Amino acid sequence: MSGIASPNLAQALAAGAVVLDGGLSNQLEAAGHDLGGALWTARLLAECPEAVVEAHLAYYRAGADVATTASYQAGFEGFARLGTGRAETARLLALSVELAREAVRRARAGGIGRPLWVAASAGPYGAVLADGSEYRGRYGLSIDELERFHRPRLEVLAAAAPDVLALETVPDTDEATALLRAVRGLGVPAWLSYTVDGDRTRAGQPLEEAFALAGDVEEVIAVGVNCCAPGDVEHAVRTAARVTGKPVVAYPNSGEVWDAESHVWSGRAGFTGGQARAWRAAGARLVGGCCRVGPAEIASVARELRAA
Repeated sequence: MSGIASPNLAQALAAGAVVLDGGLSNQLEAAGHDLGGALWTARLLAECPEAVVEAHLAYYRAGADVATTASYQAGFEGFARLGTGRAETARLLALSVELAREAVRRARAGGIGRPLWVAASAGPYGAVLADGSEYRGRYGLSIDELERFHRPRLEVLAAAAPDVLALETVPDTDEATALLRAVRGLGVPAWLSYTVDGDRTRAGQPLEEAFALAGDVEEVIAVGVNCCAPGDVEHAVRTAARVTGKPVVAYPNSGEVWDAESHVWSGRAGFTGGQARAWRAAGARLVGGCCRVGPAEIASVARELRAA
């Protein structure tokens, strides 16, 4: 653990709700940065790290307590396709944590005195494929193969000493099982969050079954959902709280729908800060937003939760 904030995140969850940031990609794109290509936000770790710091800082200033690193789509395999070696990839993964730490330092210098934390993002196998398959799961890999994929990246991120590992946008129970194996013994707590459709994972498994996998895993301090429709959150939060007895994490997207083939969003946004109170009442203790949720929405979430 980094010691950057006191209390630690697990203690803070026991005391009340913690505000997460919103989508990193939309914040970077709003600042004029091109995220085209398979690496998505991770490309800026090498090309423009200062932009990543500023994006994190925007969320801290908006009221977020946690910044999630630009490592979601970063992995040894993805960087290797672009000719980046393992040593440089490991450096960039560690840098993602350091950039969030730099945002904390600037937030402190700017007068923000509340506890601030850094979550190291570890996206699913489908994120590295960059073809939208994280919204389907069932990649044709065994649990052992998925564990071998995830463990090296998690080891590098853990060594960079984030406050928590964000095992996020998990589409099915096979990948969740692999991640829960891979996170053991790393010395850093984790949260596990599924991407869901209604009352099931994206791969179609019942949420009770999915959440139960994390119930007895000591490293997991919270379990829940992300990158789903806001309307799917409350049921999932209640289910996760009932099945696991752990604090629940909830950070849906805006409600718009991503088309992985045409690479465009469609539909109407349905995320509002006012929904955070209902999620908090249902059992959520880590609350924020994912894709297409920006600093303005996170500021509204922070106001709602702190007022409650």
